[in-house]
Amino acid sequence: MPIIQSTYKPPFWAKKSFVSTVFSGLARTVNGVVQTRERIELDDGDFIDVDWSYAESPSEKVIILLHGLEGNAQRPYITGTAKLFNKNGVDACAVNFRGCSGEPNRLFRSYHSGATEDLEAVINHILEKNKYSDIYIKGISLGANMVLKYAGEREQLPTQLKAIIAVSVPCYLKGSCDALLSLKNKHYAINFLNHLKGKIKPKLQQFPQNISITDFNEIKTLIDFDHVYTSKAHGFKDAYDYYEQASCLQFLPNIKIPTLVINALNDSFLSPECYPVKDAKNNPNIYLEMPKYGGHVGFIDKRNLYYNEKRALDFIKN
Repeated sequence: MPIIQSTYKPPFWAKKSFVSTVFSGLARTVNGVVQTRERIELDDGDFIDVDWSYAESPSEKVIILLHGLEGNAQRPYITGTAKLFNKNGVDACAVNFRGCSGEPNRLFRSYHSGATEDLEAVINHILEKNKYSDIYIKGISLGANMVLKYAGEREQLPTQLKAIIAVSVPCYLKGSCDALLSLKNKHYAINFLNHLKGKIKPKLQQFPQNISITDFNEIKTLIDFDHVYTSKAHGFKDAYDYYEQASCLQFLPNIKIPTLVINALNDSFLSPECYPVKDAKNNPNIYLEMPKYGGHVGFIDKRNLYYNEKRALDFIKN
């Protein structure tokens, strides 16, 4: 499918990647979304908490929302979409990945960019309700990589799944990790790492057979974290094996349902490989939009309604 010409024009003060990214992550607030929590028990003994918000009238349509690294279902980039879709007659199921709902998960493992089995569990849970004829999925950053991998690695998808929207996607995880470790992103990398280390520290006492204090103290960078924890906890050889197997880029040619990818050209978290121009041109189901501005999930627009949120709604309507 031809590359989509973006119409996004940010406010003059939000053109810099750093400004739009930081403002959107730290300063934006979204009010008026009433969420109801539901716990999904998983087959491996763990759980996922999902936060529902509903359209004013009973709906046969639902959007599943997937957050980014160390996010949750209350982040403004999730609730902003939920609010817009609820106003337009679509229920929203905002997923908290394992350990991200405010309560530690039960197992040594947690979540990662390629954990599509957890997304599948949520989808199956929704299908069991037998309530929705149309399901959409919108993923942000890590969640965007997950949903694209899910759609491309499975030969058959539920017939109810009608469209996917993926925003600020690190399609090539190794490249994105290298970008995060660059000097210009040092402050982001440190923040992510502190959150991640804080999350797994209690697991030192819970699972001493899996990780030691010596292992923990070796974690100095994000790639160290993936070497020491992510890979070992989720069945990969090392961080590089995890990046290779979990990256969605290799699965894009197989996607068979309408899929919108929005990656800003000034997103400092993304490497050149994260802009799948070739795949968009060769796969009629992939619509790639590359706005000049927007940073990482920072598509600031008028009246606290973000450009990517409006584009998501427009996409499912067309």
